[in-house]
Amino acid sequence: MSNLRFDLPDGAQVAVTVTTLLNGGYAGRSQDDVAAHVRELAELGVPAPSETPSLYPVAPYLAQQTDDVPVQHGRTSGEAEWALVVTDDDVLLTVACDHTDRALEVHGVAWSKQAGPDVLGRGAWRLSDVAERVDEIELTAWADGVEIQVGTLAELLAPAYWVDLLRARDLLKPGTVLLSGTIPMREGVNQFASSWRVELRDPATDNKIELAYAVRPLPAPIG
Repeated sequence: MSNLRFDLPDGAQVAVTVTTLLNGGYAGRSQDDVAAHVRELAELGVPAPSETPSLYPVAPYLAQQTDDVPVQHGRTSGEAEWALVVTDDDVLLTVACDHTDRALEVHGVAWSKQAGPDVLGRGAWRLSDVAERVDEIELTAWADGVEIQVGTLAELLAPAYWVDLLRARDLLKPGTVLLSGTIPMREGVNQFASSWRVELRDPATDNKIELAYAVRPLPAPIG
């Protein structure tokens, strides 16, 4: 399990022990965007999914608030996402980055999700506070300082969709964290970067939730 702490705009702090971690995939509202993401992955050798949207359970300890992601080789990259965090009495919305092993992904998306952390921001909003304008919230990512992903939450399945799914599966419980799936990457930008930064911005208030981390190569193995 993983222990997370979130700062809310009203000054409150909320601690969460992650018991269930879920990664949404191929979760664009636009089938054109889903197809674009499938093509991006196909270029890396990843077969198309059998069903969309997809949902991948991963080990809860992979939910991390960290500034440093160690990797075993040079073919890993982030994915800009938002995340739902279920607390004892609420549902929070925060920024996230699913750091994925692209070399392992060609053998299985679910396997690749286990090889890197889901990095979450340290700030969050109460979902109820932004629910009426959630589609307007902007999601942007930078790889080595170059903008690689930009869009709004309207491009992804709405948080309400996932809340309903969690409820139907009896997973809308304290300690559940769900990542949204991602938006397309810009062509020509190197995703195998040494640093990632992701931001959620609420244009109605100009409030932002950010995360940033360095990608650190591990020492060469022996044997």
